[in-house]
Amino acid sequence: MGGVVATSLLPSSNVSAIITMSTPHTLPPARFDSRIDTLYSRLQKSLEEDATPIVSICGGATDMMIPSESCILPKSSKGIFRRTIFTSALEGAWTGVGHREMVWCHQVRWRVARAALELGGARTLASRTVILDKWLRAGHPLPLEASSTDQDENREVSDQSSFEALQIGQNLALKNPSVPKTYLLPVDDSVNSPRRLTVFVSQGHISSVSAENAIPLRVSVLSCTGVPSTSVHCVTLKPETLKLVPNTLPGKPFPVPHEGSDESDGVVLYEAHVPQIDGHHWIGVEVDNVNGQGWIIAGLDTKKPVVSKAGTLCQ
Repeated sequence: MGGVVATSLLPSSNVSAIITMSTPHTLPPARFDSRIDTLYSRLQKSLEEDATPIVSICGGATDMMIPSESCILPKSSKGIFRRTIFTSALEGAWTGVGHREMVWCHQVRWRVARAALELGGARTLASRTVILDKWLRAGHPLPLEASSTDQDENREVSDQSSFEALQIGQNLALKNPSVPKTYLLPVDDSVNSPRRLTVFVSQGHISSVSAENAIPLRVSVLSCTGVPSTSVHCVTLKPETLKLVPNTLPGKPFPVPHEGSDESDGVVLYEAHVPQIDGHHWIGVEVDNVNGQGWIIAGLDTKKPVVSKAGTLCQ
């Protein structure tokens, strides 16, 4: 009930943010008397109106003491920062956590500790929400302040030795890259169906997303036009999905029993819709800060209607 006690302190100028772990926010686990209902009624008002950022971390089905639905924070109609994170989706954890185990699960506690340390130096409400979203993410979009790290929105590539053009339909697969280069994936203009770009990066960065103990490898995704034999003009392609996903090993259990995921584990997943552009259109995958480690996979896919056995079209 520590999370309930913390929330009951609101409103308070001495509380900058609240992170709760396996806390029953909406339903008391035991109604000892009418005062419990009175307390929860007051808490619901604070959750709806108080501007203090709150993150609720839930163990999910593994928590045999607190029902999952009671751990979910009610959404505020006033746009106040409220975030519910299940540990099975928490970047760096990716597993359910029992009620008692929540306090000693290393994959959870080190992220809570990092968030708490940085919150101590935050002076504005906006900076606190950025910190909470940085360390306690479940794949939701990053705030603008955290995701807008690509400084060069526009760039001209004229040095032919610095880029390599692939064939139509060819995927990019790099293992242990050692040369900085921009790889151009051609967009087939004859295909009218919507196209989607998918990029995986192991041990490196895309924008501000990476495993905690990542190598310097950095990948930028660009939308380019022009002819490679002369010059290519590129702009940064904003992602629709940008998150860390588990780096599982074939034939082995995940998470690793009794150990879980290490801070250096995880693969960055980038997904984006490919815009329709007339002329010579390319998707550029810029690889920089290479040191002969990591791997990169990128490819374009065409969304095609799926026809069920009953003949119904599904997108």
